[in-house]
Amino acid sequence: MPIIRPSQDQDIDQITAIYAHHVHHGTGTFEIDPPSAADMAQRRTDVLIKQLPYLVAVNGATVLGFAYCNWFKPRPAYRYSAEDSVYLAPDAVGQGLGRALLTELCSQAERAGVRKLIAVIGDSANHGSIGVHRSVGFAPVGTLKSCGWKFDRWLDVVLMDKALGTADSNAPTAL
Repeated sequence: MPIIRPSQDQDIDQITAIYAHHVHHGTGTFEIDPPSAADMAQRRTDVLIKQLPYLVAVNGATVLGFAYCNWFKPRPAYRYSAEDSVYLAPDAVGQGLGRALLTELCSQAERAGVRKLIAVIGDSANHGSIGVHRSVGFAPVGTLKSCGWKFDRWLDVVLMDKALGTADSNAPTAL
């Protein structure tokens, strides 16, 4: 049975392979060339330094998927808003792992002080990602039409968001 836990250094090679699959075959990311394991390790370190969650779903020693969030924008006014990312190994799709990862990510992001989680979903035809976000309470807030070019076609970006904790009902505590 898969479990969700914080990512570890030894997960990077499998995380890199999962992400490379999505770069080569999917429209959920607009990257064209997959980053190296060193690049992925640096990205993970950046998330963890900010005290934000970076999770994996594992079955034994096998990473089935990963999820993390990072600040939406670098300017200080955005410091309570984070963008989520969720990726599954191809053979792990359809088992409820994306929903489980995203649900736990929302919980951990809220504990880290995030008040708004934002999904920036590549491709308006990415029904899996849109559906999993909707299933955990994200709502659509807009579509950026034809703003990405990948696989010889224009792709939209779907924006969804979810309020966390007390959201905008009161002033945040300092981060």
